[in-house]
Amino acid sequence: MFKRNTKEQSTLFVHDNPKSIVSEKFRTIRSNIMFSIANTSDKNILVTSEHALSGKSTVSSNIGISYAQAGYNTLIIDGDMRKPTQHYVFQLSNLTGLSNLIINKTTFNDAIKATHIDNLSVLTSGPIPPNPSELIASNKFKQIYDIVSKDYDFIIIDTPPVNTVTDAQLFVQHTKNAVLVIDTEKNDRDEVKKAQELLNAAGAKILGVILNKMKVTKSSSYYYYYGTDSDD
Repeated sequence: MFKRNTKEQSTLFVHDNPKSIVSEKFRTIRSNIMFSIANTSDKNILVTSEHALSGKSTVSSNIGISYAQAGYNTLIIDGDMRKPTQHYVFQLSNLTGLSNLIINKTTFNDAIKATHIDNLSVLTSGPIPPNPSELIASNKFKQIYDIVSKDYDFIIIDTPPVNTVTDAQLFVQHTKNAVLVIDTEKNDRDEVKKAQELLNAAGAKILGVILNKMKVTKSSSYYYYYGTDSDD
């Protein structure tokens, strides 16, 4: 059993405080994503950042909750098999998960866990493997992704920072769509540009950027989303 601490509980804004400004911002992000992918067959997204500790896992979980609350059967895949987070966020066991599933050491029923939130499940990372990139690039992962894509209305893959390892570039081969989380307190323009270039090189459609940790005012929140279809 996991003991849920205050810090972990406070990250599920959309569930714990659905009437807050932050929760409303996540619902706006959900709407923007839905508009961006309305005319495409690629319904799922990848969430990444340019560096660690930008808040990508918190963003992933809250977007997932916002979809689930709207009635969509939603799956969050913790694709960060180096420093997994989602099992902590949702207080789930990580004895089995994605890494086991790829090497045929567990089943879908054991790897995918229901959460305390209706319509929301999590495919946890599983034990940390020695070769995450090789597992992601395998035909087995493609098979897994194809199966869950048929079972769920919406899938979010929470990945390691794109500037650090190749994992996000490999995952986006499947989702096609990506959202980039930027820490407004600690970021480097060149690193942000590099992240965008790496995603573009992998063929990603960057649906938008989420500016995290912005100062709260009456007209803003910690999360702000804007599209990146223009060249600005």
